[in-house]
Amino acid sequence: MGGLTLGCSLQSRHGMKPLLPFSTPRSFFPIQSRRKLSLSSGCRNSASFVMGTIALNSSNRFVPGSTSASLQSMTEELVDVKSKESPVSGDSIRRRFLDFYASRGHKILPSSSLAPEDPTVLLTIAGMLQFKPIFLGKVPRQVPRATTAQKCIRTNDVENVGRTARHHTFFEMLGNFSFGDYFKLEAIKWPWELSTVEFKLPVERLWISVYEEDDEAFGIWHNVVGVPKDRIKRMGEEDNFWSSGVTGPCGPCSEIYYDFTPEEGHSDADLGDDTRFIEFYNLVFMQYNRKEDGSLEPLKQKNIDTGLGLERMARILQKVSNNFETDLIYPIIEKASELANVSYHVADEDTKMKLKIIGDHIRAIVYLISDGVIPSNIGRGYVVRRLIRRAVRTGRLLGIKGDGRGNLEEVFLSAIAEKVIELSTHIDSDVKAGASRILEELRREELRFVHTLEKGEKLLEEMLADALLNAKEKGTVPCLSGEDTFLLYDTYGFPVEITKEVAEERGVGVDMAGLDIEMECQRRQSQAARNAVKLAVGNDAELTENVPDTEFLGYDTLSARAKVEALLVNCNPVVNVSEGSEVEVLLNRTPFYAKSGILLVETENQQKAVVEVKDVQKSLGNIFVHKGTIMEGVVEVGKEVQATVDPNLRQRAKVHHTATHLLHSALKRVIGQETSQAGSMVAFDRLRFDFNFHRPLMDNELDEIEALINKWVGDATLLQTKVMPLNEAKEAGAIAMFGEKYGEEVRVVEVPGVSMELCGGTHVTNTSEIRGFKIISEQGIASGVRRIEAVAGEAFIEYINARDNHMKQLCSTLKVKTEEVPSRVDSLLEELRKARNEIPALRARAAVFKASSLVSKAFEVGMSKKVNVIVEFMDDTEAESLKNAAQ
Repeated sequence: MGGLTLGCSLQSRHGMKPLLPFSTPRSFFPIQSRRKLSLSSGCRNSASFVMGTIALNSSNRFVPGSTSASLQSMTEELVDVKSKESPVSGDSIRRRFLDFYASRGHKILPSSSLAPEDPTVLLTIAGMLQFKPIFLGKVPRQVPRATTAQKCIRTNDVENVGRTARHHTFFEMLGNFSFGDYFKLEAIKWPWELSTVEFKLPVERLWISVYEEDDEAFGIWHNVVGVPKDRIKRMGEEDNFWSSGVTGPCGPCSEIYYDFTPEEGHSDADLGDDTRFIEFYNLVFMQYNRKEDGSLEPLKQKNIDTGLGLERMARILQKVSNNFETDLIYPIIEKASELANVSYHVADEDTKMKLKIIGDHIRAIVYLISDGVIPSNIGRGYVVRRLIRRAVRTGRLLGIKGDGRGNLEEVFLSAIAEKVIELSTHIDSDVKAGASRILEELRREELRFVHTLEKGEKLLEEMLADALLNAKEKGTVPCLSGEDTFLLYDTYGFPVEITKEVAEERGVGVDMAGLDIEMECQRRQSQAARNAVKLAVGNDAELTENVPDTEFLGYDTLSARAKVEALLVNCNPVVNVSEGSEVEVLLNRTPFYAKSGILLVETENQQKAVVEVKDVQKSLGNIFVHKGTIMEGVVEVGKEVQATVDPNLRQRAKVHHTATHLLHSALKRVIGQETSQAGSMVAFDRLRFDFNFHRPLMDNELDEIEALINKWVGDATLLQTKVMPLNEAKEAGAIAMFGEKYGEEVRVVEVPGVSMELCGGTHVTNTSEIRGFKIISEQGIASGVRRIEAVAGEAFIEYINARDNHMKQLCSTLKVKTEEVPSRVDSLLEELRKARNEIPALRARAAVFKASSLVSKAFEVGMSKKVNVIVEFMDDTEAESLKNAAQ
């Protein structure tokens, strides 16, 4: 039996500085300082610790009046001698949580992107979002149990960040999930075992809340686990009935709280008192689906969704006063303190709050940009822009004017972001891989804001001074008008939240009603962005309960028999649709890929119905929605159809799809690996590719990109497609698209030596099928996002032919050869310029001539007869020329 001596402070792996902002007390660890722990290499997986039955060992039942001492000898065996991490570091907590549930049959799955596919939420707010289609029964479960460490973003309480001990924008949610497997009994006993045995929390410090009508959960906590009734609180729907959004999976929940001051006793204890209690584990018993009308329907399978806040558990185990002082965040705050030339240890509360805001926001900013969210004025982009600008202003209030490296630009966030990237290893490996892109995007956005910030700050101060003066003169409450607030936002880039904060500091209100009127257009744009990922499938959750995933046959065939699973007209399910109607058709199998342009023909019972399909899209899960018009006959649910793809259109789409992959690769080679795809569109007549880049491309860069792609086309390389595990594909270098959701098995499309991407689409067999590639435009479509439109294959030939015809017509008109067109056009433009310059002089001379001819028509007016007047209507002479002639 080996031994390990633990020191009484948590040390950084990067030098010997303590990571935590306090002198290291003897009570830092939940064990006696300098005590040697006996270790057993196989203990954590032994049968004595993996519970094979439902019953709990009596040693970890709640015994009134007991302490955790009775558990000490057993829990000491759980410390892994081989781990180089501190037993209470944030990375250790994450690892031990995942290992705990893995040993109980859970599959460890990666975190999903912060930019989810789910149209009901803007950003990933909980660990269950990636499993929502499974909970709804839209897609079959791949495993019965799963566990994750999910990156999350919540901005609804952004004003509280730094002011409280627990509010964050970015945080990690550790979760265990059951998809129709275990339910309340295991979902309660395992979190208790994790908390009291694995993490050794004293049982007398733990309190429980349950939904007021959930007698089953109350009974398990009291009768099975042994928690006294006076430590189980029944709470209402607002506190203990959980949902992921307006619609979707939901159910009663139970929570575990940690009591920081148990000496205050049980009498009238309020779990909402966050100075005494912190909720660190939430157990959701997912039994229902909330529909759009607010009604609840039972789910076909009962599921479990739990969430343990990593930052909160780290605070408890590391025995610090708030989440920001844990080793997950404090190194970031320490860097901000260095740039601000202040010491967090001795700073006043206002300074600490500002440092916490920066430490929190920069984590969110880095992970959002890493997941492909680029600063903009709408949707997700506005969230990251708002956080960047809030962090910048907070830094300026602390006196931070640069990155501490002597750079003249007054930007500093990228220097702090480097610390976030350094700490990201165990959270998301893609962050370090995309470090240069993240830092460049952040520096560019901060610099853009700094350039307008000073003007905006000066104008805001003037507005606030005027508001205070007007209020004083009129004896009213000072208020900044909605028009002024909008001006700051629209012209000077001031987020409304910052304007409100500054105004509040000066004792001035903001006319939000007036602002709402001014912001109406922006809100419509934002809503459009939120809905951009929605398909036209109305009542999606309700409909897809009974619609299976569509089997895609397009890799092998252009025609197949299929069954009509559902029909939609104006987003509403119908049984049949007749000629002339716009319709959306859902089939059980299809050869059609997105926007393939097809004809859908029904032939059963010698009846014929033809649907011209103009677009094909995928709904949540893997349901193909065929949108089109019924040209003939009637289509009915349940009938068989012959689905046939137009082979010419399919080939044109395949060519543009493969050309898109080549374009992506060429961009990375010419302008840098940091660029990434922001969107794309593959059509029959062209392709469109959006990418993240901070400036327009130069002509020589566009020429180089075209030349590279046409070389690859001429190389006549055979494409390779493989299906492999996701982790193997990433290790092999395959590019995964931001925001895309992948299963454990993925399809990899490779042009050997050129491109390798995860892709489920159809492609050419050989690059020579592309025939030629031509960029037809390059332009900016949003801040930091560029767009290239191009043609390939048949569309390339058509484009070249059309351009050639235009040139022939031009040569005929100008009566010159092709190579002489530029010089002839220049000559004509010069002649035109000279002619235009001569026009004013000619007009002046004409006006003088006309004026002289009118002198004879002058007549005297007035008694003195000394005023001569000429009256004449002249509609062919400019006023300026006539005035000059009169002079």
